[in-house]
Amino acid sequence: MVARNNHASPSPSTHSHSSKPYNAPPLSAPINRPISWLKFSHTRPSSRASLYDQSPARALSRLSEPSWHQDGDEASDDEDHDRYDHRTVRKTPSPLPGAAPSRTRPVSSIFHSPPASALPTVSFSSRRASSIYLHSPVPTPKPTLMFAIASDDVDEVKRVLDSGEAGPNEQVGPQSALAFVLTNERLKNKIGIVKELLKHGADPGALRSVESNPPEVGGGEEEEEEVVMLSPPRETTLEGMDPATRYYISMADNTDTRRASALIHRSFFRPLARVRYDIIGQDRALEQLFRVLSMNSQSFSVAPLVVLLCGPSGHGKSLLARKFGSLLEVPTHTVNMTTLRSTHDIWQSHSMNPYEEPSSSTLAEFLIDNERKRCVVVLDVLLILQEIDKTEDEKFLLSLLMPWELGRCSPEAGRRHIDVRKVIWIGTSNIGHDLVFAHEAERAAPYSKLSRDEYVELMKQLRPVVSDRLGPSLISRVTTVLPFVPFTEDEKMAIAAEALFTLGKDIIQSLTPETVEGLIRRALEDYLSDEGARCLYRSVSTLLLDLPM
Repeated sequence: MVARNNHASPSPSTHSHSSKPYNAPPLSAPINRPISWLKFSHTRPSSRASLYDQSPARALSRLSEPSWHQDGDEASDDEDHDRYDHRTVRKTPSPLPGAAPSRTRPVSSIFHSPPASALPTVSFSSRRASSIYLHSPVPTPKPTLMFAIASDDVDEVKRVLDSGEAGPNEQVGPQSALAFVLTNERLKNKIGIVKELLKHGADPGALRSVESNPPEVGGGEEEEEEVVMLSPPRETTLEGMDPATRYYISMADNTDTRRASALIHRSFFRPLARVRYDIIGQDRALEQLFRVLSMNSQSFSVAPLVVLLCGPSGHGKSLLARKFGSLLEVPTHTVNMTTLRSTHDIWQSHSMNPYEEPSSSTLAEFLIDNERKRCVVVLDVLLILQEIDKTEDEKFLLSLLMPWELGRCSPEAGRRHIDVRKVIWIGTSNIGHDLVFAHEAERAAPYSKLSRDEYVELMKQLRPVVSDRLGPSLISRVTTVLPFVPFTEDEKMAIAAEALFTLGKDIIQSLTPETVEGLIRRALEDYLSDEGARCLYRSVSTLLLDLPM
């Protein structure tokens, strides 16, 4: 009896009447993986080069924005955005006579979608997808991120990214997630979703890659051999974005931004890099803050970290202070300093912060519950210039001397000391308001972005002013005093645009881009520097109410 060899290749005559195809794989052979999204290019199938950009992709990060920096990178950020390569290619590659047929297949032939009734409404360019050719297989990501984005729910996108179910740089169909959002005209929360992707590490450089941002091929029914121009979709270029989206994309792609984030990339404070997508402007203040945090990350055993944010109202001081603890995911207690009149009040005050869970604990109880633990205490509006004469007992701040210097405090006489060395103290104040605006007026180019040297000089001028108000004994215990500076013209445009899209989601969808831009510029006409972002939000709200129904 002859042993049967299931792996032997049968002759054609053996299976001439068999239902199995010739050379069918044996039953014991491993099952092939299902076809998935493949790496593709817009050149001929033999070409794997990107037409837009040849730079390497940025590493994926899910904790905060990518913060790597290459020392040899000398290209400016404006040059980076001009690196689109509008080359000409044949719209449909033609095989050579007698050549074997290509194994590549268009994306539309292998992407099997669920029934239309099960899918959210998604705006997608079929013309862009149909011109894509495939090469080598890669693992198929679950469409979790696509569904989260298509739901138009910022919280759902955040949940998916936080859980690790999907990464911010994963492909959504033939596009990167960032390009998919920018080209989807149905999204009402587009700015919020873009910010969430950037917070979690989405790479703006993918918009310069033809593999992650497929171009729209111009022309109509051209012949097969006609040469056409490849250009990135206008919505994914800086010129085609609204001022707020343009600001966040440009900032995320900025070399200084990545360098500043690198300072805390490997420390406990790494999640704070996300705060730059909640606060427009104040790049130099955040850079200096990250420098201080990187140097003090291992120094809490000596003295607590005390940061004082000073400058005009409406420029992000309180927002940064209140976001600090939530980003670090540590307990936070916020004290409203404007209501205090005595030393006793500060330790018996209850927390007031929209980003915290409601709590009935006083500051003293909070410090006892979190003794020797990392936590944040925010002293909001530490001192207001207009109310300094109304304070009945200005010496109540002196009760902070021992906690800030020795890391110990005793809220009540005769009680044991509480170890507060790991507490991060953050104070906000409008001290230095006049100095900040005077410094801005004296600059060669007022209301433009400050250089590093200009900001350091302003810091030097501000600290003596704060010392005169708070007293040298207290200010000597402060780790750093950070001035918040006036907004530039682009930053004001970004704030007005974000306010417009946030407050008027349904209304904006029906307006033309020209009308939207006109509303943004009209909002800037009534801008008051003393009020900052609050003034712009009020102006935008008024303009939306005046629009015809």
